[in-house]
Amino acid sequence: MSPDSMTSGSVRSAADVNEEIRALWLRAGGTLSVQEREEYELLVVQWAAAVRAEVVEAA
Repeated sequence: MSPDSMTSGSVRSAADVNEEIRALWLRAGGTLSVQEREEYELLVVQWAAAVRAEVVEAA
């Protein structure tokens, strides 16, 4: 995933991002390359944003 694929205005659901994180770890076999680590870090940021958005929406 490139940083270009992240748009600041769109937030996917935490479940969707979590699924992508799990798929990344499965593809990587449990050891991330430098590029995969960067993708993982971007996904974690997206996941956290999605969790915050879901909490705010629930409130």
